[in-house]
Amino acid sequence: MNKSVYTLPTLVLVMILAGLLATSSCKHNPLVTGLDPQDTTGTNNPTDPIDTSGWPCSPDSVYFEFQVLPILISNCAMSGCHSATNPQEGVNLTSFAKVMSTGKVKVGQLSGDFWESINSNKPDKQMPPPPASKLSQEQIDLIRKWILQGAKNLTCNPGYGGCSTANMSYLNDISPILKQSCTGCHGGTSPQGGVNLSSYANVLPFAQSGKLLGSVRHETGFIAMPPAGNGLPSCSINRIQAWIDQGILNN
Repeated sequence: MNKSVYTLPTLVLVMILAGLLATSSCKHNPLVTGLDPQDTTGTNNPTDPIDTSGWPCSPDSVYFEFQVLPILISNCAMSGCHSATNPQEGVNLTSFAKVMSTGKVKVGQLSGDFWESINSNKPDKQMPPPPASKLSQEQIDLIRKWILQGAKNLTCNPGYGGCSTANMSYLNDISPILKQSCTGCHGGTSPQGGVNLSSYANVLPFAQSGKLLGSVRHETGFIAMPPAGNGLPSCSINRIQAWIDQGILNN
């Protein structure tokens, strides 16, 4: 009977190969949500680098670009009102520079046309005008705080230190994003384009079809939403993506 005889170099090679096979067998399956570096589901990936660009946002400050401007674009800067194209009375509300150039914002003062129009209950002075809904009290309070803080163009990184996308909730995570940046145009009794994003039932078909994500990502073939400004913060887009990947739940 022949016996297999291994030379020392051959034995070493066999041992190395066995070790490599044992190591590879411990790897998790590719594309496991939240674990694999190639995870494309949009959920939080701990292997991704933490975003430390810019600086974190303070809860005590109002940031025009991602807090005030979305309200103005969604409620006031639509076509036929105060958009960049043929703005009414020459008032363009699509950027900080344009808003301040109107001379209607009185820095540090709750007076002037800008404040009076968003705070008015008179149909002929209210902004946005009927049949559009008046700004919510929460939105008015935010603009009040911005004005009293000096109507500054403060900046920060809302995703600084990481953007949690685990266990996304429609009520707590997605609805606030849509309410701040979308439902001014896409809500109320006459939503633009017939697209109403003011409730889960209305949002569901657009999320299922891919139109919601395609629009907020400003992808080719979709209508960009919001149509002006720099779009939604990347963290907000990631959260919408994660909510869709997690089943588009009404939670």
